[in-house]
Amino acid sequence: MFTARIFIFLFSFLCVFSAAAQTSTDLQLAQYYYNNAELDKALGYYEKVYALDQSKPIFLPYFECLIAQKDYKTAEKVLRKQIALNRQDYEVRLIGAAFYEDQNELSKATKIYDEIIDELQPNNPGQAISVYQAFVAKAKLPQAKRALDMGQKLSPTYPFNFQYADYYALVGDKRAMLLAYLDYLGQQPSVLEPIQQAIGARMDLNQATSPDFILAKEVMLSRVQQASAPLVYNQVLIWLYVQIRDFTGAATQVIALDKRMKGDGREVMELGQICIENAEFGQANRCFQYVIDLGQEKPNFYEAQLALLNGRFIQVTQFRKFNQDEINQCIFDFEAALGRLGKSRVTYQLTLQLAEIRAFYAKQSQVALQELQELLRMPGLTDIQRAQVKMLNADIQVLDGDIWEASLLYMQIDNDFKFETIGAEAKFKNAKIFYYDGEFEFAQSQLDVLKEGTSRFISNDAIQLSVFITDNYGLDSNYQVMSWFATADRMIAQHKYDSAFVLFDSIQTAFPYHSLADDILFRKGQVMEQQGLWEQAIGYYEDLVKVHAADILADDALFRLAEINEQILKNTTNAEALYKRILLEYKASLFGAEARKRIRLMRGDALSESEDI
Repeated sequence: MFTARIFIFLFSFLCVFSAAAQTSTDLQLAQYYYNNAELDKALGYYEKVYALDQSKPIFLPYFECLIAQKDYKTAEKVLRKQIALNRQDYEVRLIGAAFYEDQNELSKATKIYDEIIDELQPNNPGQAISVYQAFVAKAKLPQAKRALDMGQKLSPTYPFNFQYADYYALVGDKRAMLLAYLDYLGQQPSVLEPIQQAIGARMDLNQATSPDFILAKEVMLSRVQQASAPLVYNQVLIWLYVQIRDFTGAATQVIALDKRMKGDGREVMELGQICIENAEFGQANRCFQYVIDLGQEKPNFYEAQLALLNGRFIQVTQFRKFNQDEINQCIFDFEAALGRLGKSRVTYQLTLQLAEIRAFYAKQSQVALQELQELLRMPGLTDIQRAQVKMLNADIQVLDGDIWEASLLYMQIDNDFKFETIGAEAKFKNAKIFYYDGEFEFAQSQLDVLKEGTSRFISNDAIQLSVFITDNYGLDSNYQVMSWFATADRMIAQHKYDSAFVLFDSIQTAFPYHSLADDILFRKGQVMEQQGLWEQAIGYYEDLVKVHAADILADDALFRLAEINEQILKNTTNAEALYKRILLEYKASLFGAEARKRIRLMRGDALSESEDI
């Protein structure tokens, strides 16, 4: 008896196991034929599997196979069965409605739509949103709107604004979309950022002349001008102006908003920083000056003074936007601020910036060096801060021609901070001293150490200079050429631009076919950039790309051209075209990833690696 029971158990187990194995095989075959578009062969296997497994992943391809074979009777039978299993699966029910529409049984399709909407429950907004999304997924927009209206009626306290805005966007009614967003924003100011992102994604707001921008401005201005309008509407309008880089309009609005709120200038400060990032220094100064004028008792008074001067520093040192009168005024403003605020750790950065402006842009290097010596004697500075003072001191010594005094300072910083970025920077600058002096082998030995460093920017600079020395030094008659070129580089560091150009021209005259020809054009372009002579810089870079398209610096020149157009000339059309050239003509360029990123930012969209730009 016991043996018989064991036999029955084993037989049953083997039957179940065999059936499960057969089902698995049938499913694999069904999927294989389905994926190969052999739906007639897949149908039989799906029929077997569906008899045992009525899950949705099995139903969907099975139903598709039935339709493909025009077995509409079985398809309807299977469809009804699937709907009965889960009436909350709106996708399946809408597949049924589409089936009846295809069969020209419109009354049955309409019945399904009506039933889905009529089944919505009171105080269940999640259900209404699910139904709305299901209708949208099937492109049934009128029914989607009915679902929203019913959901709003049944859940009157729930804000369906995002769904209504989505619907109006889908049907192309952008005015209604904006109003839906703004209505909700007036009730919930905390959703400002998500609403800005949604509007930005659905409207072309990058050009003041675009219909989308004109419409958005009209709608937002009308809201701002309403009596007792929520203050958050002003914030949206400010954001709108920033989208088209109308920083004058943005500054006007943010200052008006701050006055209305009797604020402390915090939002005005933030806009000022955005203006600096976009090289809109006039409006940046306007923002910071407004905060300063609020008075010393306000919490942002000192920060505004520092920000104003930092903007002036960036304007001079990075964007080269200045004349001599502006330099003099800049120095006066720094001196006045330091006089008010006093020299301390708080104003340490201001003192460094003033010294740099004096030395490199106002021909006051001795005054700058004296101020740096005084700064070194100031108590409370950290070791890193003292090293930064020494570094600027050494840079000014190079400018003044005392390269070996500079070398000593660089070596001190290198020894004190062997494992810090500032130490690597000092070692690199010291290697350049020996390069300037024609000690190419020693310079290269120092660069080889840096190439393995942890600081990516320093190691990249070291690699570039090391490769440059390797490529151009050691061949017959090349020492003289390299010596002249290195001397010209030193003269550039000392702002003796005319003398540097004389040496470059001498190289081109004496060695007309030398491999340094592209380097000379690139250096001349860099010199013009240093002086803010952007058109002349463009000329040199364009000559390099035209004449030396196959040389190593061609993509560097293209990248500089693109950056000048993007950041200085604000010509994004030209900039995008130049970045594209890097991607298309110099596929192995180290600038490729950055060029792709810049294109994304200018387009305001996502750009896949495989996209044909």
